[in-house]
Amino acid sequence: MASKRQRSSLLWQFLCCISVVSGCATSHSNRMLDMSGAAVPRELDKITLPAYVVEPPDILLISTVSTLRSQESLLISGDRLRIHLKNGLPIDVGVDPTANQLQYDAESQIEVGFKVVSGTYRIGTDGKIDLGPAYGKIPVSNMTVSAAEAVIRKHLVDNVGLKSPELQVSLEDTESPQPVSGEHLVRPDGRVSLGIYGELFVAGMTLPEAGAAVKQHLESNGIHDPKVSVDVAAYNSKLYYVITDGGGYGESVTRLPYTGNETVLDAIAQIQGLPEVSSKRIWIARPAPAGSCSAQILEVAWEDIAALGQTDTNFQILPGDRVYIQADKLVAFDNYIEKIVAPFERIFGVSLLGFQVLRNSKGVYPIRSGGGGGGFG
Repeated sequence: MASKRQRSSLLWQFLCCISVVSGCATSHSNRMLDMSGAAVPRELDKITLPAYVVEPPDILLISTVSTLRSQESLLISGDRLRIHLKNGLPIDVGVDPTANQLQYDAESQIEVGFKVVSGTYRIGTDGKIDLGPAYGKIPVSNMTVSAAEAVIRKHLVDNVGLKSPELQVSLEDTESPQPVSGEHLVRPDGRVSLGIYGELFVAGMTLPEAGAAVKQHLESNGIHDPKVSVDVAAYNSKLYYVITDGGGYGESVTRLPYTGNETVLDAIAQIQGLPEVSSKRIWIARPAPAGSCSAQILEVAWEDIAALGQTDTNFQILPGDRVYIQADKLVAFDNYIEKIVAPFERIFGVSLLGFQVLRNSKGVYPIRSGGGGGGFG
């Protein structure tokens, strides 16, 4: 008796272990959660979604105005600086104008050109600005305008020997060297490229948050108080799917972009109506959280929607929804029988063909029956 109780206890423990291990592996019917009676958005009673969240591979339309470079922007090769110098080197022609006026005028022009600093000077490819033979070249690349002015003044005092130079340096090219406005693809790493201003992570942000991030990034790269607007040019990350049952011959999946206003009728219209093998049974499978043991199902009454114009089951599609169109059961059964019979048909067809070939070949003759002689002669 004790052994029977022990075996019974072990059996119950085994069944409990199986139930724990199986987790959500219940029957198909127990995992279906009908949501048709819930407060679900549908035609004539739609909802608006929360703030749009940027994800790869969305295409963002970034518009920027007032992209003037600030005084804190770094100088690069090709930039032009407007420089004015007072109390520079004295003009010393060294030629008596009374002796040779023409030579004096020529030497004066050369001397003035060498020692008067007032105009626009471009930063060369070596990162230096050339103030002429009298003052030499000064490295100013990767500096702010104020830092470049301090370096030039120090050079004039230490290397040229000026006592109290009065110097003014300003940036001639105030426009940003590269426009930012345009379409920008959100890469798989969640970043957008802003050209020479680097890249910026925007995945998971709303559009206002992305605009603020772009503004802050441009300001950190020397753009003075830019006005930034961010919108979506292509909604590539929000999708829904229409799955049609092939009646035993696979399932076709159509991936459609989500724009926020689609219903079941719109989804069916996107695939040009119901396929020939389809039945009128349609449902929406709404994504359930991970670990959920019940599927969220919205049954669709297609004939009511299409023929009667009723909106009860013309549900609003949400991102990630699967609109499933089941195949006609008779078509599926016919395809099932065909898949079973087809191999035997091929075998019998090959056998019959081989028999016909052998019968018509020259080495095979039909057996003739005649009276007497035992079949010889």
